Amino acid sequence: MAISASISRLTAYYKRHGVGGTLRRINLAARRTLFSNRMVLFYCDLSTLRSPAPEMPTRLKVERHQSQSDLNPRDLQEITSFWNSDLATRNICERFELGASLWLIRFEEKLAGYGWTLQGRTVEPHYFPLGENDVQFLDFHVFPKYRGRALDWFLMTHILHRLAEESRARAFGEAAEWNKASLSSFAMTPFRRLGWARKFTIFGHTMVSWEKNNTVEGQARPAVESAPIARAKSKDTKIPSLRS
Repeated sequence: MAISASISRLTAYYKRHGVGGTLRRINLAARRTLFSNRMVLFYCDLSTLRSPAPEMPTRLKVERHQSQSDLNPRDLQEITSFWNSDLATRNICERFELGASLWLIRFEEKLAGYGWTLQGRTVEPHYFPLGENDVQFLDFHVFPKYRGRALDWFLMTHILHRLAEESRARAFGEAAEWNKASLSSFAMTPFRRLGWARKFTIFGHTMVSWEKNNTVEGQARPAVESAPIARAKSKDTKIPSLRS
């Protein structure tokens, strides 16, 4: 499935950008895979969000959708046409079936970006199992013309406070170490860095390699390794200690 999806995305990219653009993209992807292939993991203890959510500017609006039938056809077309329409549509259907929520952010009533959250489980094998009241943040995206307006910050911060109001436990997210824009967005929100990790799936088995947690100066280490983590077949599974 992963190989066919990658081929499908590459084909769609070729149709949009031609041979030269596709070769440059392949070269960039190869360099990232070889030299910047770690993921930076983040977490937020939702019980600590005591202060009210930041006031949303009047030009911004956030919507939450929990089924594809709730989506405006025009919004659906904008989301699915950005990369590969068929693959994007399939992903949307699969995520709603898993119980995920799609959050849209509008700028002056126009769709400017979106992101997904999923409670108690993950779309793909994860770095560690989530508890039933934990929430995964994934695939946040702001359309190019709306970047530079801190929309990612507004959207993620708004969602975190909404989840806190719903008494959710913790939120987790991740970004590739080469993705400076995503890392900056996480850094501005109540999310805190959990650590660096690499993940490999071989013959259906997922293996995770944790890196040393080089603490950011002035930022406390997150004490999440002592919290219970639920897993279907292993009661003792916990997030690896990051105290090294």
